[in-house]
Amino acid sequence: MKKRGKRVKAKSDLLFELSWEVCNKVGGIYTVVMSKAALMKQHFKHYYLIGPYFEGKTKFEFTQETPPPEIAEAFKEVADEQIFCHFGKWKVKGEPYAILIDCSKLKEKKDELKAKLWEDYKIDSMNAQWDVEEPLIWSYAASRVIQKIVEKYPSLKSTMHCHEWLAGYALLFLKKNKVKIGTVFTTHATMLGRALAGNNFPLYEKLAQVNPQEEAYRLKIETKYLTEKSCAQTTDVFTTVSEITAIEAEKLLGRKADVLVLNGLDIGKFPTIEETSIKHLTVRERIREFLTYYFFPYYPIELEHNLIFFILGRYEFRNKGLDIFIKALGKLNDRLKKEKTKRTISVFFWIPAGHGGLNTQVLENKNYFRHIKNFVDYNSDNIINKTVSAIVSRKKLSLNMIFSEEFFEHLRKDVLHFKRQGNPPLSTHYMDDKDTMITELKNNGLQNREEDKVKAIIYPVYLDGADEMINLSYYDTIAGAHLGVFPSYYEPWGYTPLEAAALAIPSVTTDLAGFGRFISKHAKKKEGIFILKRMKKKDDQVVQDFADILYKYSMLNRKERVQNKTVAKSLASCADWSILIKNYIEAHNLAVQKVFGK
Repeated sequence: MKKRGKRVKAKSDLLFELSWEVCNKVGGIYTVVMSKAALMKQHFKHYYLIGPYFEGKTKFEFTQETPPPEIAEAFKEVADEQIFCHFGKWKVKGEPYAILIDCSKLKEKKDELKAKLWEDYKIDSMNAQWDVEEPLIWSYAASRVIQKIVEKYPSLKSTMHCHEWLAGYALLFLKKNKVKIGTVFTTHATMLGRALAGNNFPLYEKLAQVNPQEEAYRLKIETKYLTEKSCAQTTDVFTTVSEITAIEAEKLLGRKADVLVLNGLDIGKFPTIEETSIKHLTVRERIREFLTYYFFPYYPIELEHNLIFFILGRYEFRNKGLDIFIKALGKLNDRLKKEKTKRTISVFFWIPAGHGGLNTQVLENKNYFRHIKNFVDYNSDNIINKTVSAIVSRKKLSLNMIFSEEFFEHLRKDVLHFKRQGNPPLSTHYMDDKDTMITELKNNGLQNREEDKVKAIIYPVYLDGADEMINLSYYDTIAGAHLGVFPSYYEPWGYTPLEAAALAIPSVTTDLAGFGRFISKHAKKKEGIFILKRMKKKDDQVVQDFADILYKYSMLNRKERVQNKTVAKSLASCADWSILIKNYIEAHNLAVQKVFGK
């Protein structure tokens, strides 16, 4: 049973929460903001989310409504400045109010805003492009909207929470204009930390030696870095999403986090352990069908002895731990081959990547398989009747008794077409042979040969339910797996192992991931969620330890795997928003105290 945190009373009367991902799904911050919105609405009398207005996306996420009179008046005033606001409800749980800002008419103002940032905060945006300019314009517009609304409610204690540098410009403008509002700024991942880690810099080993500004200019991210630093140092309350990011931010941004606003999920929205068991069996059969037409044209594998592992996320080869994962799989493959076990592992790399379309052979295999399956299904009544008749007649069953020569002859051509020479491809899609994942799989002996016990499938498209193969959504697809693997080197939080656990899927995370460090305090039995130690360890040792974890899990029997599923589901409840929401309220209360004195 999950332990609920002590209820904290919100001191803020009016809260604005700004994110580029309000009604605009781009990355993980969307999940953060969306999944806690219902609880935020319960705690705050006046709670408004603020995001950008993109007509194409917005119509699916947003229901327009008439704003309250004071807000409508504020909208009218900013419209004179070419800032146009849309008021309504975000179509997520709790239906929180959202203000979406269309600032497309302000493009010519970007140079003036850049100059202002240099004058006031020494933010160098000389070389900034549209990826900086667009959120800058939107954040400025948001600051004008907020200022006008706050002026309409002078008796209320107002606070504003900005997620990431994209929204952070708003707090910089408001502070410079001396607007009386408490500010909270959250960095979910420092721009410099991510860039350094992604460029093979040993971030945690050499963090103390980094010259942040020098490195930001070297990596050409100076505007984003300087914005992030200014926001962290200017805001009333500075927060990060995890302990590991707080360590990084203190050095790179020059301020220690006041509060850790850990990321959670609304666990109640996920299926029960009983429901996940049914879902697992259903989806597993769907995945097994895919494995059948992917591998069986070349050679059969014993699906009853096959486990399904997966890794999922952005294509950041080192940051996401793909480098050590592939090496560990190579070691696992060698060990399983040496032991001549019946166990095989199918490993899905659900990593969106560049490709030239679906491999036509895979599509042909699927069509031939479906044709064979449909023909058998068409004849199923006759097959069942002959089988039952033979059984009740106490006759010894034989193929000839059940299947006619005509039946076999009809299938012969389909079976011949279904057969392939060589080895199954490493990717479902046409990919460059020099792609890093493909190159490293081959370098580590993972080539999908018949003798290989570890089978690799790069699936370089989003799991949106329309990929022409498994055709299931992200949550539905992973529900059929046995183990999620997330061995990140750089991972400020890491939602995927938490989402997996909420679906009763055991997983591997690391002590360099925010979620990994958080859950390690709760995962005492070393079951359900496995923590790979990476902090201050050499890669060779990490790979060996990783291979050992994968091997031990591969050797579990069904009862032991079910036990791990139960533990994983239980651990997920430790990160329920009903527990973690208090961290947000504490951050807002601290901002109120600093600005309003009580």
